[in-house]
Amino acid sequence: MLPGRLCLVPLLLALGVGSGGGSGDGGDSRRRRLLAAKVNKHKPWIETSYHGVITENNDTVILDPPLVALDKDAPVPFAGEICAFKIHGQELPFEAVVLNKTSGEGRLRAKSPIDCELQKEYTFIIQAYDCGVGPREAAWKKSHKAVVHIQVKDVNEFAPTFKEPAYKVIVTEGKIYDSILQVEAIDEDCSPQYSQICNYEIVTTDVPFAIDRNGNIRNTEKLSFDKQRQYEILVTAYDCGQKPAAQDTLVQVDVKPVCKPGWQDWTKRIEYQPGSGSMPLFPSIHLETCDGAVSSLQVTAELQTNYIGKGCDRETYSEKSLQKLCGASSGIIDLLPSPSAATNWTAGLLVDSSEMIFKFDGRQGAKIPDGIVPKNLTDQFTITMWMKHGPSPGVRAEKETILCNSDKTEMNRHHYALYVHNCRLVFLLRKDFDQADTFRPAEFHWKLDQICDKEWHYYVINVEFPVVTLYMDGATYEPYLVTNDWPIHPSHIAMQLTVGACWQGGEVAKPRFAQFFHGSLASLTIRPGKMESQKVISCLQACKEGLDINSLESLGQGIKYHFNPSQSVLVMEGDDIGNINRALQKVSYINSRQFPTAGVRRLRLSSKVQCFGEDVCISIPDVDAYIMVLQAIEPQITLQGTERFWRPAAQFESARGVTLFPDIKIVSTFAKTEASGDTRTTGTAPKSAVLEEMLHNLDFCDILVLGGDLDPRQECLELNHSELHQRHLDATNSTAGYSIYGVGSMSRYEQVLHHLRYRNWHPTSLETRRFRIKCSELNGRYTSNEFNLEVSVLHEVRVSDKEHVNHLIVQPPFLQSVHHPESRSSIQRSSVVPSIATVVIIISVCMLVFVVAMGVYRVRIAHQHFLQETEAAKEAEMDWDDSALTITVNPMEKHEGPGHGEEETEGEEEEEAEEGMSSSSSGSDDSEEEEEEGMGRGRHGQSGTSSQSPGKSTWNTAGVINVWK
Repeated sequence: MLPGRLCLVPLLLALGVGSGGGSGDGGDSRRRRLLAAKVNKHKPWIETSYHGVITENNDTVILDPPLVALDKDAPVPFAGEICAFKIHGQELPFEAVVLNKTSGEGRLRAKSPIDCELQKEYTFIIQAYDCGVGPREAAWKKSHKAVVHIQVKDVNEFAPTFKEPAYKVIVTEGKIYDSILQVEAIDEDCSPQYSQICNYEIVTTDVPFAIDRNGNIRNTEKLSFDKQRQYEILVTAYDCGQKPAAQDTLVQVDVKPVCKPGWQDWTKRIEYQPGSGSMPLFPSIHLETCDGAVSSLQVTAELQTNYIGKGCDRETYSEKSLQKLCGASSGIIDLLPSPSAATNWTAGLLVDSSEMIFKFDGRQGAKIPDGIVPKNLTDQFTITMWMKHGPSPGVRAEKETILCNSDKTEMNRHHYALYVHNCRLVFLLRKDFDQADTFRPAEFHWKLDQICDKEWHYYVINVEFPVVTLYMDGATYEPYLVTNDWPIHPSHIAMQLTVGACWQGGEVAKPRFAQFFHGSLASLTIRPGKMESQKVISCLQACKEGLDINSLESLGQGIKYHFNPSQSVLVMEGDDIGNINRALQKVSYINSRQFPTAGVRRLRLSSKVQCFGEDVCISIPDVDAYIMVLQAIEPQITLQGTERFWRPAAQFESARGVTLFPDIKIVSTFAKTEASGDTRTTGTAPKSAVLEEMLHNLDFCDILVLGGDLDPRQECLELNHSELHQRHLDATNSTAGYSIYGVGSMSRYEQVLHHLRYRNWHPTSLETRRFRIKCSELNGRYTSNEFNLEVSVLHEVRVSDKEHVNHLIVQPPFLQSVHHPESRSSIQRSSVVPSIATVVIIISVCMLVFVVAMGVYRVRIAHQHFLQETEAAKEAEMDWDDSALTITVNPMEKHEGPGHGEEETEGEEEEEAEEGMSSSSSGSDDSEEEEEEGMGRGRHGQSGTSSQSPGKSTWNTAGVINVWK
């Protein structure tokens, strides 16, 4: 407050102002006006300038300095008071109000909402007014004009937004860019704090990009067109108030490949459906040379199948079947067959897969039983095998025996052996003394890298002494070293043939295996007296899968190509890139197996380029792809036929015996998924499995005898060799059963099984015989169900004249003996005069004789009809039911009473009506005399009588009951 205002008080008191007194109200008013005019001498005083701040969306203005008006006329009422602040300007959103008239305090406030985005600052004039001389605004005095400058304070109410909803840029692979592109966001807030973008951020994770504060995007690593051709990243922005953008922006970065030489438009994974034949591998492939001056190009396509089966997809039939398929001569001996009852020496070996690959871990060996291989091999024989072997452990590796024939006891001589030693294949052959006591070739050595490369190879050793030739994978190799030795002295020591190790029977405390083999073997065979031809060797080791070329004629004259023997490697060469592209598009994969091994086949394409007169030519990277062979549809092999039947004993004793499987049927099906037509509920067609038949081969069928082996003294299984040879099948027979083997169709096996017979020379002691059949495809990979057959014999039971037939014939009560005391006269009388009972008995006997005659007649007709049906069906036997019962009883022993015979006849007729036509062919057991007696007229036709007449118990005088079980 100014000092002048304090000095006014004593002056007013001296003048008598405010002390009351006056003549009246009017006088007082006039005096006050005069006094006020004299008192209101000064104008109000305010600061010359004000600075204010207001937050948008608020009404309070904070001024610096505060809004206060002073007047030197104070404390005079009205004159020294401040009544108003007035703002000069048009449509200003502010007003000034007086808070205290005496103190002169005022306030500046907004009349309406202030928006910084509309106007950031306001400048206007303000003046203060005192209250004049009275309450009626008379004689107000105003202050000087003061300038008010108001700044609007911003609120961060707006989020940043990007200028573009999406950005797109194309970059070249293999480069690091400082800035690929710049994104920009804006903010509608008015203040620098909230309107400026202080930060950008990449929202998408795991992308090789970064962004700076100014929105510049760069790549953090070199981009590759082959790895990823396009990136899509999301970017957001933050203002300086850390408010994020309302919506992220999309940045699309397309990677443009640098033109570099290489193969284009090929697929890494190629799926092969079994049975689809030849399938192109690279239907759209072409070479990009980047305008390089290429003069010639050589392309090598390699199919890598070393880890599949025995090196590639080969047939997995037994070795004997493969030999026969390839046309090899007979006499092969399989030393590593599938374990069975007849070939059980391989049962303890480790089996690596279903393809009968035997794995030897250095602790196992197998003894070949005596008699499997001849004791002394001739000067000509062949040894074949599949082998996969790696380097031997240790510095001084021991011999690893594959095949060894040594002394069983006493001594330890090796007569012949095949073993691996330090990655060398050695064949030992010590001949016996025969004519000359001289050195002879004994050891043949081959040094080959393939022996220890841990991959499958096919070895054939052809021996034509003294020449020994090795075939490996179809190629011929002569031994690099041949050592001579003395022949072996003759002795009577038995020899032991082993596989996987050598039997050491002498020079040790306890005989044992030694020189174990480490590796895998398959199809180890020996053929005495015969050498294999080159054609057979190539067939045995041939792959069923490989590379192929569709339409060789369209390759053009400028293309040269070459396959390796197994067709796993194809080399193509030409000087025109277009022709090479078209030729490579015709390269295909083929697998001729009906059930190929599922899995991956690696495929590599390598290239060599020559350029015109340039020292440095373009380099083309290899193509690494793979073929995925899908799982083949597995067949379900089913054996169907009659499972139980009965035959008379005479048929078992006959020369042809009993046909076991006259109606057997072999069917193979697979489940095929089909969509039904009902789509009303789900909208999609439901799938249902439908069984469809498929045709394929079988490789063996085993017929096993259940319930004990066959007794060769009285029974056997027989099959004509002509039936086998006509269908190119073989068989082995033993007391345990019959084994039919060889690759043949299911119909061939059916025809052979239809002719298999069972004979028994003493069927009276035989109740039933049970057999079981099980068939296989691909050496047990797919097997059929076990079909069981039960064969029973129809026995004949003989009873004496006085023996009762239990439960079959009920003795009439009137035939029982009744003893009455009779007088002698009665006896004499009965001998002279026939009694009524005697007459009745005679009549009954006559009737019985007639019945017997009719029964024999029917039996004869039925027997002739049965023989005709048997001959017409070609041994197709009739299945008997044990519910039908035929009885032959001596009619002279028992007598049929009235009434009871009718009951029995009616029961028999009802029984036959239920069972159907019951055969009563027991005529084969009747004598010729009975046949001639009973039916002299029945031999001339009426063959249909037996089939229509009800089968009844047959009576004859021999006292024989024929029971059909």
